[in-house]
Amino acid sequence: MSFSGQVKEELSRQIHKSRHCRIAEIAAVLSFAGKLEETEDESILRVYTENLSLARKYFILMKQTFQVTCRIAVRQNIYLHKSRTFVISLSGQKEVSRVLQAVKWRSEKNEDIRTRELAHKILVQKSCCRRAFIRGAFLSAGSMSDPEKSYHFEIVCTGEEKAGQLMEIINSFDMDAKVVMRKKNHVVYLKEGAQIVDILNIMEAHVALMNLENVRIIKEMRNSVNRQVNCETANINKTVSAAVRQVEDINYIRLTRGLDSLPDNLREVALVRLQYPQAPLKELGTFLEPPVGKSGVNHRLRRLCELAQELRQTDCENM
Repeated sequence: MSFSGQVKEELSRQIHKSRHCRIAEIAAVLSFAGKLEETEDESILRVYTENLSLARKYFILMKQTFQVTCRIAVRQNIYLHKSRTFVISLSGQKEVSRVLQAVKWRSEKNEDIRTRELAHKILVQKSCCRRAFIRGAFLSAGSMSDPEKSYHFEIVCTGEEKAGQLMEIINSFDMDAKVVMRKKNHVVYLKEGAQIVDILNIMEAHVALMNLENVRIIKEMRNSVNRQVNCETANINKTVSAAVRQVEDINYIRLTRGLDSLPDNLREVALVRLQYPQAPLKELGTFLEPPVGKSGVNHRLRRLCELAQELRQTDCENM
């Protein structure tokens, strides 16, 4: 099962004790996956989903909140044998009206009061209800990437107003959700590991949160080790390259002018460098009499480099 599937499975088994929170979650499911189908004889409220976890939770929510029993049917796609759709239906004029009034799709006078927004603002006034609404939205139209690969959370909305309201609901928890247009849909998304941890905490997916934190710790340790190894490798390469260049300069001076022509301090460090071509500067200084610090050794070698450059330039001019 994917990480996204694990989160949904965990959320599907959480049934809030408060009725107003259950109604907020039902409202989210209906906004994303619900459809009111009117016939001459009756009204039928249906939810369509390919997610078994959502179908099971919606069925339980409806039964515990409104004491109604929905019918569940499974539709198999004849072209895609592994694809199936769960259809959860509620019929009966009285029962449907009671649900629609609770989620603010209809008024007490049975008038249609739906807007282009996801939910009536009264349903998401409380912090706990906003958490429940986000849970329902994620179960219905959300997904998360595998944290081993990347950090990405998104919920797909069918309209700009709906995406805007969902973004506001998520950001009411000090988040930084954004909206992007993808094909014909508006997608509310979060990135970065800390943001994903926070949204899991908001939805109360605590098991998934701990699993994600374990992955983050391992990834951060791995990245830290890689950075350290890369840094050390770069330093070694830099030291070796500098040592090779220094040996070349000293040999050029030896062949063209002779090391005996150098001042005592430069001749001493030149001979030590030829003897220990791979030694770092600090170690090289311990071989001198008296010992010299790293900066002193670096100064002398730089002076030898400048002298070699002057000799090369003179030789070029005389050619």
